[in-house]
Amino acid sequence: MRISFPVLLVSLLAGQLAAGAASATSFRNQVQPILAKYGCSSGACHGAAAGQNGFKLSLRGYDNEADHLAITRHALGRRINPTDPARSLLLLKPTGAVPHKGGVKFETNSEEYKILAEWIASDAPGPQNNDTRITRLEITPAQATLKLGAEQALRVRAHFDNGRSEDVTRWVKYTSANESVANVGEDGRLRVIGHGEGAITAWYLSRIAIANVSVPFTNKLAAAVFSKAPRRNFIDDLVLEKLKALNLPPSPRCTDAEFLRRAFLDTTGTLPTVEETRAFLADTSPSKRDALIERLLAKSEFVDYWSYKWSDLLLVSSRRLPQNAMWSYYAWIRAAVEANTPWDEFARRIVTATGSTLENGAANFFVLHDDPAVMAETTTQAFLAMSVNCAKCHNHPMEKWTNDEYFGFANLFARVRAKNGAGEGDRIIFAATEGDLIQPRTGRPQPPRPLEGKVLPMDSPVDRRTALADWLTSRENPYFTRAIVNRIWANFFGVGIVEAADDLRVTNPASNEKLLSATSKFLADQRFDLKALMRAMLQSETYQRSSQTVAGNEGDMRFYSRYFPRRLMAEVILDAASQVTAVPTEFRQDLRNANRGTGPAYPAGLRALQLPDANIASYFLKTFGHADRTQTCECERTSQPSVAQMLHISNGDTLNEKLKSPNNRFAKLLGAKMTNEQLVEEAFLISLSRLPSADELKRSTELLASAGTASRREAVEDLFWALLSTKEFLFNH
Repeated sequence: MRISFPVLLVSLLAGQLAAGAASATSFRNQVQPILAKYGCSSGACHGAAAGQNGFKLSLRGYDNEADHLAITRHALGRRINPTDPARSLLLLKPTGAVPHKGGVKFETNSEEYKILAEWIASDAPGPQNNDTRITRLEITPAQATLKLGAEQALRVRAHFDNGRSEDVTRWVKYTSANESVANVGEDGRLRVIGHGEGAITAWYLSRIAIANVSVPFTNKLAAAVFSKAPRRNFIDDLVLEKLKALNLPPSPRCTDAEFLRRAFLDTTGTLPTVEETRAFLADTSPSKRDALIERLLAKSEFVDYWSYKWSDLLLVSSRRLPQNAMWSYYAWIRAAVEANTPWDEFARRIVTATGSTLENGAANFFVLHDDPAVMAETTTQAFLAMSVNCAKCHNHPMEKWTNDEYFGFANLFARVRAKNGAGEGDRIIFAATEGDLIQPRTGRPQPPRPLEGKVLPMDSPVDRRTALADWLTSRENPYFTRAIVNRIWANFFGVGIVEAADDLRVTNPASNEKLLSATSKFLADQRFDLKALMRAMLQSETYQRSSQTVAGNEGDMRFYSRYFPRRLMAEVILDAASQVTAVPTEFRQDLRNANRGTGPAYPAGLRALQLPDANIASYFLKTFGHADRTQTCECERTSQPSVAQMLHISNGDTLNEKLKSPNNRFAKLLGAKMTNEQLVEEAFLISLSRLPSADELKRSTELLASAGTASRREAVEDLFWALLSTKEFLFNH
């Protein structure tokens, strides 16, 4: 029989090892990276939950012991052949010698083949307790400024706990966080394809390193564009520093009318009244914008708006809570907003809540999340803006969190208990003195530990949530402050410094790290006073820039050279339509989950942003993407346009019923005997918070004049319909 050279080579190698040659091939540190690099242990292949074709590996090799057994013992050990390594399926399939659904992964003369062959020939040793462990991953260059079309070779070194380091560039998995700026090949070569900033993630043995690439725009700008740009506070300094580095010119200041409407909507979710608009536009004081900010922060509508926002975050809903408990939860949140409770204290009261859910509304957090794992996942998403749920089954593929860390964190909630209270809908939340969460992979509990925090004694009777709260709200916690800063920044600027606003992964870096760090420090220095943070944002020249582009910043979507227009929240649009027409919306509870259709009506005149519950029977809110409050995720709310939205604005019942209501605002306007010009001016002030332009005034008055006395009411309805269906009304700009 003719023997191929690779088979002969590996057979000779096996003989050498049998004769006593030592092999340093490590399953943990050399075999697993190959399986991960070539996708064998990926979720699309054998790393899937059920594996592929009877062969299952852990995702990206997080479970070394189980993977070693799967390769060497399962299927009667037929995947390896230590006496003739070249005939092992582990080598025959990825080289294409036998049919392989995954295709050819490497050649017989490759380094990968050699490593796997040596490992098999040395009798396929498993992971050892004394194996060196990786401590960190280093990528160079970690920061690079490149030009369009440039290429850059990345180098990655792994550092181990025995002091050794080695170049692992060949074995690393690479991904690009912004493919429109740069992509990266399997060889670690970065290619620039667009302007802006991007990040390349290098993954190896569950460790991650990030390389940031900056590609300045080609605008030719004078230094004075930035040195003479108006600045109000540190926000402007750091934003302008980034714009200068990227050659992005800032847009000029917005008009007073634009600022008025923008600030009202971003801070309170309401439009200014005609009286407020006229007074603000007529005010000549240089400090009038600051004065407006203070009035907005003190309004009751501010409390409505932010109570609604935090109710979204904390999932206040009668779908899962009894009515009285739902109201208790909402009332607790509203009282905290009204008192301007510092955010660290707000978070602490929730994660340590005990007692009656009717007397302490915060305790409902634990009724909604009655499993330690779910409590852990919701806490990290709500207060750290990051998802750890992937680590429940395996090491997180896009984060640094391991399966062990997940269960250590979840074990902090293992002793939270609930029992029935005295009244209907009442539950008593308390902390037991014993009980642990079992980790399925190991069959035993992980010691309770906050993420990157200190391990707590397993046998301590003290409520573990106290230590969690101390860690969570600490100034030294690198996630807590950044999370709330980024959420509030996204509210006011349309785009988070990290986008999405609740996705603070290490593999999803900030668009301006200096800005995020400085703003987080500012909030901590202000003792987590959210109003102080909002004030600084509203006062900044960055916030007060026009949404209009200037030559050179048209392509900017994340560096704040201008204000980014975005569609209003579903609830804000509905409330604004009610405010403009002076026809309130009737809201009823949705009881379809109880097979009863619509429920009782809320009090007349209640605005959408004053509702305590997301469980509302409203086709309008559903169509425009309000949050269902079933999971703590920004993805629940959508601003994506749809045909249904367009049709609802054009010809839907919600708007048309308000426009033709006999008791709406129009009857009062028509009864005031205004001239056509005065009526048009009033309509623009009511709807768009500005005066009409000369062309708009001319065309609109012609519309009213042509209608005649008999059709004047209908013409006014048409005018308001035209204004309420414009992008200017539906978007904040």
